[in-house]
Amino acid sequence: MNLNRRSLLCRSPLLMPGLLSELLAADDPLSPHRSHTKAMARRVIMIYATGGVSHIDTFDPKPIAKGRDGTGKDKLMGNIFGAGRNARCGTEVSDLFPHLRGVMDEICLVRSMKASHFDHSEATLGMHTGSPTFARPSMGSWVSYGLGSFNSNLPGFIVICPHLPYGGTQVYASDFLPAAHQGTRVIPGDTPIANLRTPAASKDLQPLELDLVSKLNQKHFATRSHDTALAARIKSFETAFQMQKAAPEAFDITQEPEHIRRLYGLDRKLKGPGADFGWQCLVARRLAERGVRFIELIDTGSRPNWDSHGDMKEHADLAYNVDQPTAALITDLKQRGMLDDTIVLWATEFGRTPTREGKNGRGHHRDCFSVWLAGGGFKPGHVHGTTDDIGKYTVENPVEVHDLHATILHQLGMNHEKLTFRHAGRDFRLTDVHGRIVEELLT
Repeated sequence: MNLNRRSLLCRSPLLMPGLLSELLAADDPLSPHRSHTKAMARRVIMIYATGGVSHIDTFDPKPIAKGRDGTGKDKLMGNIFGAGRNARCGTEVSDLFPHLRGVMDEICLVRSMKASHFDHSEATLGMHTGSPTFARPSMGSWVSYGLGSFNSNLPGFIVICPHLPYGGTQVYASDFLPAAHQGTRVIPGDTPIANLRTPAASKDLQPLELDLVSKLNQKHFATRSHDTALAARIKSFETAFQMQKAAPEAFDITQEPEHIRRLYGLDRKLKGPGADFGWQCLVARRLAERGVRFIELIDTGSRPNWDSHGDMKEHADLAYNVDQPTAALITDLKQRGMLDDTIVLWATEFGRTPTREGKNGRGHHRDCFSVWLAGGGFKPGHVHGTTDDIGKYTVENPVEVHDLHATILHQLGMNHEKLTFRHAGRDFRLTDVHGRIVEELLT
């Protein structure tokens, strides 16, 4: 049989092309890199609520409005769920999120975000990549590219989602950055990563296959030592092999004590989509402990989600499923001493209109909405920015998506203007030609 490098790779399940650590050390795209400045945070856990969460009904609750929108018909609608304040910092949060309201003294809330677009896919891409219109690397890929990873046995960027959000795989794509920085998707369930386990019939044969492929790769790479794409591809296979042992252990939450699983709400009867979010949050903490640099959690896919055009009561079940696990993640990180150097970012693509759509729904609203951050040097118990009485416009301290990205990179020790990659004849960056560090958010 004519056995060459390509045919062997095709025939072998989840094959790692040898341990080329010495050969690739200088070009290893996932090795830890030195930051531009002193970093306040080492990692990011991003929680993304797809569909457009109503700021008016959640983190910027407005009372039932008694006014008109100028059409001659009363269409304004305030928060329909009720609200209360955190006892320690006074931040007001809707009754949809009682657990998160309880940890708002750990959270820096931004009520003055402005979305990059008014359509789902474009705004989702804007929040993730900084560009609502062109294919660009995701924030997770930029962070991986800029800082590398702490753990060679796991990817540096992992995305946990049961279904893809608007924007599809582009939300975790590396685009023109080296392929090793693309996010690895994990699907909650019994098989988080497909084809991860080695078939029993291959266990005895695999060491021989790996040794042969290692020699073939060394010979091939020696003739193309400056091919960074090849180095990244080889590294991705090496990581895949290491994951055969490291990933199953990381995803095995049965190792957690019962009180931790209860903290994340894994003993609750859940409602509809998002039923795996407690698992997602607990696994995120386990991955953070094991050195994964950027972890994103997406609670639902493109439908059903927070896109409540017909009835705002649809927010209730979604909030119930994510509220306790999200608050638990903050509490768990705090009690383990990890919150100080972990940025927890909660975001959505845009807010929803202060006017009623249909019977009891709301339309898309890009002019103001809420996001929040915890840990990583962000100011706890702080509220930044204000909106008008009905939640239609920002009236103080607006924040653009590029500003949010620039500030997160700053806390990770990266200058957003210097984190660049040359492609198609120009230097690209996550913040394009925009972005400012929002100092008021920082301790």
